[in-house]
Amino acid sequence: MSDWSTFDTPTGPFTAVVDTDGAVLASGWTADPNELLPQVHPSLRPKALRHKNDLGPVGAAVLAYHAGELFAVDAILVRQRSGAFLEHAWEVLRTVPAGSPVTYTEYAAKAGRPAAVRAAAAACARNAAALFVPCHRVLRLDGTLGGFRWGLDVKRWLLNHEAAAG
Repeated sequence: MSDWSTFDTPTGPFTAVVDTDGAVLASGWTADPNELLPQVHPSLRPKALRHKNDLGPVGAAVLAYHAGELFAVDAILVRQRSGAFLEHAWEVLRTVPAGSPVTYTEYAAKAGRPAAVRAAAAACARNAAALFVPCHRVLRLDGTLGGFRWGLDVKRWLLNHEAAAG
């Protein structure tokens, strides 16, 4: 059984689903934890969810990030599964600093496969742990926002928040 909670943020409700050890399995700007579960790898997908008001360090990090402590989410354990490249790409994405977004091309190069721009974009699209794995920090080559599962308004707010607080 995994725990979940929803937090009020400036961009709307943000929900996190955490494993028994506190690792984030899924997160995003929704009030419905069931909306998050399809993104979780089947081997990690919880069979049951339990609502908790307090998710400990995860909840504290979500609130601290939105209050301006941008690095609060960096130490939170995240658990995602896929192929070797995607798992590596998600780890690399966690090294992109707040306030310093990269293009998909730069992200692919950081992940060690400069020609794999589409694969880098796929890593962002398949990321289940939004905010903790900051796919919002990846932009199109021309600097425009591109896609974001949680909407471009949320992505814009996150990037502006990080630019202002950083």
